[in-house]
Amino acid sequence: MPVTQSLNSRRGTGNSGGELAEPPPERLAHLPARDKLERLLQVARGHQKALILTHDNPDPDSLAAAVALAHLLERKAGLKAEVGYGGTIGRAENIAFVRVLRLPISHVSELDFDDYDLFGLVDTQPKVGNHALPARLEAHLVVDHHPLRQESLEAPFADVGGDFGATSTMLVEYLRAARLEPSVEVATALFYGIKADTRDLGRETTPVDVDSYLWLFPRMDKTLLAQIEHPELPARYFQLYHTAYERAKVYGTAIVTDLEEVYSPDMVAEVAERLMFLEGMKWSLAFGTYRNQLFLSLRVKDRRMNAGRLIREICEDYGGSSGGHGSMAGARLPLSGKLAQRKALKRELVSKFLEAFGVADERPVSLLYAQDS
Repeated sequence: MPVTQSLNSRRGTGNSGGELAEPPPERLAHLPARDKLERLLQVARGHQKALILTHDNPDPDSLAAAVALAHLLERKAGLKAEVGYGGTIGRAENIAFVRVLRLPISHVSELDFDDYDLFGLVDTQPKVGNHALPARLEAHLVVDHHPLRQESLEAPFADVGGDFGATSTMLVEYLRAARLEPSVEVATALFYGIKADTRDLGRETTPVDVDSYLWLFPRMDKTLLAQIEHPELPARYFQLYHTAYERAKVYGTAIVTDLEEVYSPDMVAEVAERLMFLEGMKWSLAFGTYRNQLFLSLRVKDRRMNAGRLIREICEDYGGSSGGHGSMAGARLPLSGKLAQRKALKRELVSKFLEAFGVADERPVSLLYAQDS
């Protein structure tokens, strides 16, 4: 029986195209790391060359996990493995992350998919629309800490939806099971991947994340980490924040800002994260335009709400892609039509989010004129 069928029962998979309402009783995510590693290598062996893809506009967690998986496949499965990404790497910290650690990654525009016979997705899943794997190709390996989607069960190997705060944590588990010591660069990458995705172990962190963090600590380079966390920033970074603060509106316990045109999509998430620090906020929504697409990022402190589920419910009818988990989520929607139509779309989306936040009746106050509580 194929690995997919034996380990990933398709019972209880819920509606097509979304997360599993009731996860199947047996999943790779619930097996010990050594068993998962064995099945991963079983699928990989016999292939010649692998391409591991991150999600588009990758963050450090996605990049670190992809590089670690490629390293694992080369050392333990005996095949050549490369890492590719779509979109851009725009945040100063992310640019420094790749440069300082000399991560072996390539933009998909530089790659020929026909050169590979094994494909992996890391920190993303099939059919979600936020990665560069062509529709004609199927993923053999899927490793992601986000909620399980039923399309992932079609892959020969799908370790998805386990109790992890970062995908980098999952790769640490694999490395330890394989008794592989990561290089200083890979260890530093994984350490920062966990640190960034869990906000210094303060958000959606599990005991496994903490254990992996502590395992990596003596193996990573603190000087390299400092260079990543404190990079020089371009002038446009401060100009973008000027726009963010100037256009931010406070609606009771929610803050919303339109960044207009952004120089990098991942800046939308950074601004949403930053605005969440405003005292009294339970919700933070930032959005901006990049190459005829609207990027949205949501942060949530209200434990009664799930950010990933909410953003999908609101954005699914507009095309594009959306997803996330409990406290943070994002979406990418196609933009067309004239300026007036685009502005109308933004107003419509903001209205729906404010209704979901329970603050639709609140009078908006400019952040620059808001009073401290």
